[in-house]
Amino acid sequence: MRIRTAGVVAAVALALAASGCGGSDNSDEPAAKESAKASGGKLVIWADDKRTEALKPFAEKFGTENGVTVEVQAVSKDLQTNFVTASQQGSGPDVVVGAHDWIGNLVQNGAIEPVQLAAEQKSGFNETAVKAVTFNGQVYGVPYAMENLALIRNTELAPEAPKTIEDLVAAGKKLKAEKKATEILCLQSGQNGDAYHIYPLYTSAGGYLFGTGANGDYDPKDLGVGKPESIAAFQKIAKLGEKGEGALKRSITGENSIATFTGKKCAFLVSGPWAITDAKKAGIKYDISPVPGFAGGKEAQPFVGVQAFYVAAKGKNKALAQEFVANHVSTSELAVALYNAEPRPPALTAALDQVKGNDPDLTKFQEAGKNGQVLPAIPAMAAIWDPFGKAEAAIIGGADPAKTITAAGKTISEQIK
Repeated sequence: MRIRTAGVVAAVALALAASGCGGSDNSDEPAAKESAKASGGKLVIWADDKRTEALKPFAEKFGTENGVTVEVQAVSKDLQTNFVTASQQGSGPDVVVGAHDWIGNLVQNGAIEPVQLAAEQKSGFNETAVKAVTFNGQVYGVPYAMENLALIRNTELAPEAPKTIEDLVAAGKKLKAEKKATEILCLQSGQNGDAYHIYPLYTSAGGYLFGTGANGDYDPKDLGVGKPESIAAFQKIAKLGEKGEGALKRSITGENSIATFTGKKCAFLVSGPWAITDAKKAGIKYDISPVPGFAGGKEAQPFVGVQAFYVAAKGKNKALAQEFVANHVSTSELAVALYNAEPRPPALTAALDQVKGNDPDLTKFQEAGKNGQVLPAIPAMAAIWDPFGKAEAAIIGGADPAKTITAAGKTISEQIK
């Protein structure tokens, strides 16, 4: 499940003064590593629950090879926020595992430092994955998995993939009329909205979050929220809402969207690779295709996200952390183990080639995300989630699109400043 909220993370990102994080000189790494071994050093890794179990055997192997103790600690909730707080207090880990869109916030707070990857190593990863972990011209993480949204459909209820969102709504309404489903579409919103999941429809209708500079990087000064393009986009989205077609509903949330689909109450689910395990457990016959856009509109573009390993800037064993992240994480063996823990497409090309032959879903998710947009990792993105999501939910519920998204744009702009 992928749920985007601002919460404390936004407050931390925007309240603390920006501090640059330049490249590090690793010329003394061998000596530092030997010192760590001699003193019985310890490497601490923070990850979420699913990654923790998959990482433990590899961490133990690394510890044995380097004569150090390695602890993999599970942080079940608010991993990013807890990491930033611990970093400021000097009590954080040496390595942390998380999403690439954390990078801007973590760099701004001086919590991570660049990872030293050779050109040959970088060439082994998906190009988009490397781009996602690059910030201000420096690589800040080693990617291990990629993810994007797609349309997952119950093929018993919907044999054909809809070409447009209008086709999907028509098919969903027909299934409701025939009492074969109770919902037209499972696309999570909830009372606070979900910018991540609505984004494909927002882009299809012409909306954007940030423009890009000449070098292709996102430009926080070019905010699209509140501009005419975003108003036009939400006017289309509003027609799918509770006062319109009823395809988008605040009652569909991050907690129940997948369950509603696996319970055969809706034929169409907009979600990511994390939903497939539940679909298989429920015995759903499914297929995966790109999220359809509006008829006559632009192609729907989901966010492309990357999961990565980071070196903590204030960790006690940075040299060992660099060694682990740069040279131990970037192996097919570990990438495949992490894939087995949760089936997201590996970012390492060799690992992807190893597993995709037995998992046709990987290729379908890649196809659904091939024209997606890399999720912005700039610090200004932290200001987007909450106001944008709440505006989305209000508009789905029947609020005036122009007034609502204009107000959200003003709130976001003020927070970025």
